Amino acid sequence: MSFDAYPIGVGPQYEGERIRKKELIFELSGPKAKGFEVCLVKNMKEIDDNKVKIIGPDLSEMIEGTSNPCGIIMEIAGKELEEDLEAVIERRIHDFGNFIQGFLHLNQRYTNWMRISKKAYAKGLNSLKLIGEIMIKLFKAEFNIIEKMQMTFITDENKIDKHLANAMEVYEKRDKKVRGMTDDDVDEFYACTLCASFAPKHGCAITPNRMSLCGAINWFDCRAASKVDPKGPIYKVPKGELLNERAGEYSGINDMIKNQSLGEIDRVFLYSGLEHPHTSCGCFEAIAFYIPEVEGYAIVDRDFKGNSVNGLPFSTMANSTGGGNQVEGFNGISIEYMRSPKFFQYDDGWERFVWLPLKIKERILEFIPEKMRDKIATENDAMEVESLKSFLQGVQHPVMERWTEEEEEEEEETSSDYAPVQGVPMGTQSFMVPGVGGGPAFKIILNNVKIYAESVIIKKIEPKKKKK
Repeated sequence: MSFDAYPIGVGPQYEGERIRKKELIFELSGPKAKGFEVCLVKNMKEIDDNKVKIIGPDLSEMIEGTSNPCGIIMEIAGKELEEDLEAVIERRIHDFGNFIQGFLHLNQRYTNWMRISKKAYAKGLNSLKLIGEIMIKLFKAEFNIIEKMQMTFITDENKIDKHLANAMEVYEKRDKKVRGMTDDDVDEFYACTLCASFAPKHGCAITPNRMSLCGAINWFDCRAASKVDPKGPIYKVPKGELLNERAGEYSGINDMIKNQSLGEIDRVFLYSGLEHPHTSCGCFEAIAFYIPEVEGYAIVDRDFKGNSVNGLPFSTMANSTGGGNQVEGFNGISIEYMRSPKFFQYDDGWERFVWLPLKIKERILEFIPEKMRDKIATENDAMEVESLKSFLQGVQHPVMERWTEEEEEEEEETSSDYAPVQGVPMGTQSFMVPGVGGGPAFKIILNNVKIYAESVIIKKIEPKKKKK
């Protein structure tokens, strides 16, 4: 298979290539524009083989520096293809997109985000037809069960909503299949390493109760993928011994992550974010982050604009959460995991969560225990830690039971180490900052503060361990 006819290079050597803001000519979908990508198995007669269709402006018609909507519909046909393979093949758009020199692909489903570099555009990467043709060649070479394939790009902002709604229905249908199952119902789990180019030491553990962090691949998808390609990036993982039922610790998952991380990480609790949490890649849909001031968890997703309740935007937290690191209190998760009956159960599940973006809360409301629905704040209730604390007190959130011990520790620490400055009203303010490069997070305490800080304490956060 040759790509010599194309103006840019194609191959795995371009995986991991980053296109920074100053290097891009424009973006497709992402945080500032609508987008999606979906793979559909069709009847052979429905496919016009190798056809690439563009609905809306092509790359050559876009304005430099802009963010443009982009939906991708990949339709495939073959005698051995089945619907369970759609999500797995769809997820490879991420891989094969990054095989194209000067083309950056991030995320998946309705959060996909692409960039074209100025250099690649100047070389001739000025049409989505080129990208589509290259993708079709790569997919057919990788999956010989794909006999026919066509691709459609939707960039018309007046038409993308309808196609996006259709794609969302497809995603929901896939996700529903596994919701009635539990991890106890199956004999094996799976691992996915499709994000290896961006997070080499990360292995995504996928079980019925814990979907991939990207939210694109469930247990059924993995089972189908491993049958088609047993030695591929999605493979079977023996459950092994159940070491801790409430935490979701399995010897098979521990062995997998130890091997994938080259021995750096040897334990994972599938149902905890504070003790031996699952590693995070970079394509996660949302971040569950710990707020030490209230001893509770909050969640922020990619679509949330501006700073979260802890004063940090999604992008800042994502830089420290991802990369295949195991960071206590900063965990990449999928939206679907929030619907799991084992969602952070080792940390007391929904009773430990104190803040959610309103759109996410509305989307998963039926899966939040009824007694907790009015006790979890949104951006309409609180946008900084002090107002959040007041909200939690007002609704008598269960997390308040943890505060007495925390307040006693803070009082002892402050009174023993620091004397008040005359004329400065007493008061302590604190906030949390993710660790650099995925290291441990830090708690910043501003002591004796009103307008200025007398002292700044940088304290490594040690979340309270689960009482045995």
